[in-house]
Amino acid sequence: MPMILGYWDIRGLAHAIRLLLEYTDSSYEEKKYLMGHAPDYDRSQWLNEKFKLGLDFPNLPYLIDGTHKITQSNAILRYIARKHNLCGETEEEKIRVDILENQLMDNRMELARLCFDPNFEKLKPRYLEQLPEKLKLYSQFLGKRPWFAGDKITFVDFLAYDVLDMKRIFEPSCLDSFPNLKDFISRFEVMPPSSFLFDAPSSVTSFEMLSQSWSYTKNNLQLLSAGFVPGTVPSTLYLLCGS
Repeated sequence: MPMILGYWDIRGLAHAIRLLLEYTDSSYEEKKYLMGHAPDYDRSQWLNEKFKLGLDFPNLPYLIDGTHKITQSNAILRYIARKHNLCGETEEEKIRVDILENQLMDNRMELARLCFDPNFEKLKPRYLEQLPEKLKLYSQFLGKRPWFAGDKITFVDFLAYDVLDMKRIFEPSCLDSFPNLKDFISRFEVMPPSSFLFDAPSSVTSFEMLSQSWSYTKNNLQLLSAGFVPGTVPSTLYLLCGS
């Protein structure tokens, strides 16, 4: 039986999970929940099922694999990774995976808070001012390694790709001073068997954007429209929501 991945019909917290499932050639199906448009953001599709799935902590995303029912995006990633020995092999690799997993989540949520803040335009310059120093830490942590844990890819590289990709969508030139991070991105995108996921142009399916404070300027409308994920789900930065 294929696993079932449940999430909103957006990129969001499921992006790295989808990529890992594709990379590992896992058998899975997606249960996509549609969210209504602003200002009501109707979530009834999900809420009608939320407490009927037997989840210990009902939330999105979730993964159902037989009798195993898992929520929390990083727990899902680790579950899949353990099946394929992608959590690091040596103690040093496992430590690096643990550190980066949590650091990436901190930075992801920092960007999410900014994008949903009604004072977005006022706060954005400060965020961009601090961004190079934060990216510098990732660059130093990666060093000359091909992957963040070492010579072999781990699930944390899928998270790192997702977060760094969102940052370059937000500020396209942000990685220019960090060639090893750009090389990491390029290396990830041509990596078989998942490289086909990145062959499609950055086109957008028809949708009405949610009305976050930052979605009203021309530049941010373009930013919202960037990217690609499996199933032609638009890669947007309103994507960081669970339930």
